[in-house]
Amino acid sequence: MQTLLFLILFPILVACLLLFVKRTTLRYAVVALSALVIGGASIYLLIRYAFEGTVYFAAPSEAVSLAMVAIEMGLALFIVYMGAKFKNYLAIVLAAIQAALVVYLEGMFSGNLHAVNNLFIDQFSIIMALIIGLIGSLIAVYAVRYMETYHHHHPEVRDRQRMFFFVIFAFLAAMFGLVFSNNLLWIFFFWEVTTISSFLLIGYSETAEATKNAFRALVMNLLGGIALVVAIIILAATEATSGGIDLAQVLASGDTATILIPAVLIGFAGITKAALMPFSSWLLGAMVAPTPVSALLHSSTMVKAGVYILVRFSPVFAGTFAGFSIGLVGAVTFVVASAIAISQSNAKSVLAYSTIANLGLIAACAGVGSYMLVWAAILLIIFHAVAKSLLFLGTGAIEHRIGSRDIEDMEGLIVRMPKMAVMMFIGIAGMFLAPFGMLISKWAAIEAFVLTPFGLVFIVILAYGSAVTVFFWAKWMGKLVTVTRNQEKVEKGFFEEPWAPLYIITGLVAAVVLLFPVISSLLIEPYVLAIYGITARLGQANIAIMLLMLALLMVLPVSFLLFKRSAKHLPAYMSGRTATPDLHFAGSLGLTREAQTRNYYLNEYFGEAKLFLPGAVICAILILASWVLAGVAL
Repeated sequence: MQTLLFLILFPILVACLLLFVKRTTLRYAVVALSALVIGGASIYLLIRYAFEGTVYFAAPSEAVSLAMVAIEMGLALFIVYMGAKFKNYLAIVLAAIQAALVVYLEGMFSGNLHAVNNLFIDQFSIIMALIIGLIGSLIAVYAVRYMETYHHHHPEVRDRQRMFFFVIFAFLAAMFGLVFSNNLLWIFFFWEVTTISSFLLIGYSETAEATKNAFRALVMNLLGGIALVVAIIILAATEATSGGIDLAQVLASGDTATILIPAVLIGFAGITKAALMPFSSWLLGAMVAPTPVSALLHSSTMVKAGVYILVRFSPVFAGTFAGFSIGLVGAVTFVVASAIAISQSNAKSVLAYSTIANLGLIAACAGVGSYMLVWAAILLIIFHAVAKSLLFLGTGAIEHRIGSRDIEDMEGLIVRMPKMAVMMFIGIAGMFLAPFGMLISKWAAIEAFVLTPFGLVFIVILAYGSAVTVFFWAKWMGKLVTVTRNQEKVEKGFFEEPWAPLYIITGLVAAVVLLFPVISSLLIEPYVLAIYGITARLGQANIAIMLLMLALLMVLPVSFLLFKRSAKHLPAYMSGRTATPDLHFAGSLGLTREAQTRNYYLNEYFGEAKLFLPGAVICAILILASWVLAGVAL
């Protein structure tokens, strides 16, 4: 229990310390040392509890719970104050409703608000802790130098770095608390801390656009928070049959009819937090924040809280029409967001829509909830976290160096920033190429949907959505590795770029690809076995095929290294026309033209204006259907 408490409390202490650190060099030392400690503690947690199964801890609750309620009321007052200041009255109303529900819960059901054990650890929470502790802390290290450069490029933005890093580490502490809590009231508390933290981080620049998008995120997540507290009220009122606020007892109660309505409400909270349609706009608006914020929201925190809670409640959703509806919300989000990503040339927009799409796929697996789909969902969480964090951080570094984050402007990056281009290539490959994990996880999901009722619907959606992802990832990858002439190398040395976090996360991507059979057998399979009594396994034939693919994938980079000196450098071939070294060729009518390449974006077919509204409407109807179906089941 000491390690769990340490991972929750230590980031809070670091956050408070960083409020008083002004110098960048000292801040970097504090953040780097803290990241080392947090990462080390997360790895120790793996070593200590990987083979223990689920371990519960009866942490003291009364004083802690009272403190949490007091902080929740303070946060509600803060929202009211900010809402009044910026005239966002919807946020005020929602915060007031949520606070009133919390007071009602504490006043009416005080005798039912106890959990046998307030903290726990199992293989799934170990996986989440590793994502938070390793990737989250590396993002914090990256952020120190990034924010210094950010303010150099944006002198109009007020320097609030002390507040920024305070919120970053409070964010990490809240995520640790969320994945270790067995008490639903504690989960709600940490859930709300992540909501407030994201609000502050998204609005960091204090521009009108940033403030508007921060409030949009706040309002949508407050809706989820209200649903979560209503679910807790229902569970507290039916404690005898539902298990009350003890998460383990709720999941083990077996009374699906009683707990399905609160489970669907909790699933709705997960949908809002994970930014699935129709709530995806808050995550897209979050792109106005500095890049480390985007990386945190997309990879190791915030949205992962949403899919975490959905996967936790998968056993309740399994075999129910309400769960099927939640799964369809994820599936529709997956295919629509993937299609919209085709029309985006802004790198952060592509990453944002692809994140929403992949979270939708995870939600689809969690909603249907078979043991094979839960196995696939956890694999997707892992692979998405490592690859997407690398891509966001890499995009931020590229933007600072070339002054743009447009994909078209990244042409020839292999010449201008070769190290960064290789890392970005690895990150993109991790999202869609074999034998990298996202493709393997999608294949596992397709195989699992074959065995589920009405699974053909999901298979069709998954097949089309996956085909679309190849389109937007491949065209970005092509831009990165296009060899261009007469380009100046703008990549600097180790201390001019945040290389350490990028190298480590790149190594993590490679390690997860190579070791995912071990990760599956050590952590995912035992968790699924404990929940369902049966587990999915990765076949030996599949492992052999994966290793063969990996070997073939290494042929190209190895050949470059072996034949680098003897290779011939030839001018560009322009279909028989003479080309100059600066890529000009003799065109028709005697005109000299410059050779140019540009991707297709197909806005008239796949743009936001065409697809976002229909997708949002369909998902809203499916969410309402899940509530109705849960009520019918009761």
